[in-house]
Parts: sequence; C-alpha cells; structure tokens
Amino acid sequence: MVRTRFAPSPTGYLHVGGARTAIFNYLYSRHTGGKFLLRIEDTDRQRFRPEWVDAILNGLRWLGLDWDEDVVFQSRRLERYREVAEELIRRGKAYRCYCTPEELEAEREEARRRGVPYRYSRKCLHLTDEQRRRYEAEGRKPSIRFYVPDDREVVFRDLVHGEITYNTNDLGGDFIIVRSDGFPTYNFAVVVDDHDMGITHVIRGDDHIPNTPKQILIYEAMGWEVPQFAHLPMILGPDRQKLSKRHGSTSLEEFRLQGILPEALFNYLLLLGWSPGDNREIISREEAIRLFDIRDVHKSAAVFDHNKLHWMNSEYIRSLDDEELVRRLKEYNDYLKRKGEGYDVSDEHLRTLVRLFKERAKTLRDFFTYGVFVYREDFPYDPKAVKKRLKDPNIFAYLRELADRFEALDDWREERIEEVLRSYADELGVKHALLIHATRVAVSGMAVGPSLFFMLEVLGKDRVVRRLREVERRATL
Repeated sequence: MVRTRFAPSPTGYLHVGGARTAIFNYLYSRHTGGKFLLRIEDTDRQRFRPEWVDAILNGLRWLGLDWDEDVVFQSRRLERYREVAEELIRRGKAYRCYCTPEELEAEREEARRRGVPYRYSRKCLHLTDEQRRRYEAEGRKPSIRFYVPDDREVVFRDLVHGEITYNTNDLGGDFIIVRSDGFPTYNFAVVVDDHDMGITHVIRGDDHIPNTPKQILIYEAMGWEVPQFAHLPMILGPDRQKLSKRHGSTSLEEFRLQGILPEALFNYLLLLGWSPGDNREIISREEAIRLFDIRDVHKSAAVFDHNKLHWMNSEYIRSLDDEELVRRLKEYNDYLKRKGEGYDVSDEHLRTLVRLFKERAKTLRDFFTYGVFVYREDFPYDPKAVKKRLKDPNIFAYLRELADRFEALDDWREERIEEVLRSYADELGVKHALLIHATRVAVSGMAVGPSLFFMLEVLGKDRVVRRLREVERRATL
C-alpha cells in the first residue's frame, strides 16, 4: 500500500509551496487507495511556536486535506532517535564527535585558505576510551556523526527527475546526525520517522534532492528498505526568482484573509507543476484524485501568478448558488472577526451583496469592500467621484427632485426606475449620463459599480430616496 506523508516545520504559517506539497502527497495517496500521513517536525526549539502547529493543522483542514492516523510529533520521539543513533555506533556506521565549534571553524578556514571544499577531518573517528573520558571531563558534550564511505556512488531513480547520481566524496564528509544538545538533525530524523511510519513514497520539494544521498546511506546502514523519492519543482515568482513575500501573499493564512476559496486555491496549486493532459483549468477534487499520478509532475519550475489565482477564484465564486455563497460569506466574516476584523452585516445584507457583486468579485473580501454602501449608511464618498460627478451647480436640486419622483413610483423595478430617470433628464434638457453618474455617486459613494438601475432596485426605494436627499449634506461636509 502506498503511504505518503506531509512533514511541515511549525516555524511560521503554511507557505503555498508546502501546501502544494501536501496536496500532491494527498492526491497520490488517494489516487492509489493508500494512506496520507502528517508529521510535525518540531525539533527546532528556538523557532518553534505552538500556535504555528495550530495554524498548519487548521490550514490543512481548510484546504480539505484530511490525513489518516494520528499526527506524529518529532519532539515526542527523541528517545527513538537516540536508540537508532546508538545502534549505528554499535554497527560502526557512526561515532561520537567532541570537536568544538571553534575547532570546526578552524578546519573550515583551512579549507577556504586551500581553496578546496570542506570535509570533516574525522579527527574523532578513532578516539580511545581515555581520550573520550578526557574530553567529557572538560565538559564537552559530543555530537554523533554518520560515517560516509569514501568514493562511492549513490544512485536513485527519482519519479520526477529520473536517475540521479551522487559521489559520496561530494557530500561534505561525515555529517552530524545528533547534535550535542541531544536533538537529531533533519537528515537523520526524517529517515527514522519515514521508516517507522512505513512511508513508501517521499514526495517533497526539489531543494531536498541534495539531502537524499545522505538519507539513503542511513537507510542502508540500518538495513531498512529505501522509499521511492519524488522531488517537486520549485515555485517561482513572476520574475522567476524563488517565491517570497516580496512577490505578495505567500501563506495560506494570507490567501484565506484575502477571501480566496479553499477549493480555488487547491485547484490553482494543483496546476503548479501538474496538468490533466488537456487544456482544462477548473478541476474538481474528485477529478484530481482520479487523474493524478506523481509520474506526470513536470520537472521545470512553476510560476505563481496572483492574477491567475484571482481569476480562478472568481470562477469558483460564480459557480456557487446564491445561498451557498451567502453561507460562505458569513463563514468568512466570522473568520475575519476571530482575527480582529470583520463586518457588521446581516444575512439580508449578504444576500444583497451576492445579487450585486457575484459577477464582479474576485475574492470574498471584494463583496465587503465593493459593497460597503449596502451595509453602512455612513458609507464614504470617493472624493474624486464627488468632484467629477457632482460638480454641476444644479445637481443637488436635480437629485432632490429625482428622489421625489422615485418616491411616487409604485413599480420599483429596474426598467421603470430607468424610465423615470431618463424621462426626467429629457425634461431638464441634460444628458442622461449627468443624472446616471450623479445618482450612482449619491447612492453608493463610488463612480463605478454594478448596473445602476439593477443596483437601485436591489437597494430598495426607501434607501435610494433617502440617499438622494442626503447627498448634498453628506458629500459636501
């Protein structure tokens, strides 16, 4: 049975690169009828914060990535790492190293002076018991190094990149597997964890390719079966540099705050490095599970395009029926309130927002920012719109008269509303656009928005009439 895992470090919010890795692991396990496991790599105690664990778990749940079995925490497995490290020492595959940071830096400086790559000198490989006792009496706490055999080829077949070969002479020498504080290093802990969890396929970013030969050597030293590896292409920004905060939002939390739907982000990340083999861009989770194969992942880096994500999100927004969209907006607003934001809106306000902005909104937040005039009577006026559209010296008198005519209108439908406004403009001998633009600013505070007459119908006669009468006072304060 295929068993994959996602293994984030809780040192910040979940990055989109990590989220994509989780999605690919999830899809491959579901596609093959296997298991998708979750491990929290929390041995970096200086950068670890418990709230980041919650953020990662909540982010995965929000994306709909349900994992199998209990979450594994590395910090609860320190005894197991010590046990395996001691076994490697017994087998002659590892040894204790008492070198101080100053001694190691002197070795590195000598390598720099000679212009050669640094490799540990193996100074501690053949220490006697007496030498070890002397070092310990000095208060030196040993690390444990893995013995890397000289001049040996390590070959593995990556499911994305094909055959990859490393020579052990290029691995930097004998590497530390347990630090002097007793905590395991990354390359050691992941091997022990993946073996104990029965992981068959290690799917991760291609920045881990150089770690793979070291990990394979540890598997072999313990006599454990080596899993298959699949290294995913990097995600780049539009400038083809590694995606970072300077390119805009990069964490799940930021996209969630923006109002990106989880299914839209899932769909978008799915296509960063994989495609279904045709030109489709909207792919449901069920289709993705049916079609996804890790062997179809591209080798070349993928470019993250925020505009494309927003387009995809707008497609998902429009695909929801109105009541479901109202539910999502309510859920999103509750989430914002938990974050200290949020809007004071009723369900009726939300239904109005959906009617007005479903076809225009690219994010859930757009409904609230575009539609502030729906749920607030003290909505702001755009100063540029006021200056441009309310500059006619007679405009406020026109709008008051228009309010009276609207108030007398029994049939409050957009067609009749339009007839009243246009016939009044004809009476005045002014361009229809003068009243149309002024009415929009008076009622919404903005120069652009949904179809005016539809908007007036949706807002309702009482609100429209009141705002037309109040605009002179409010817009000229």
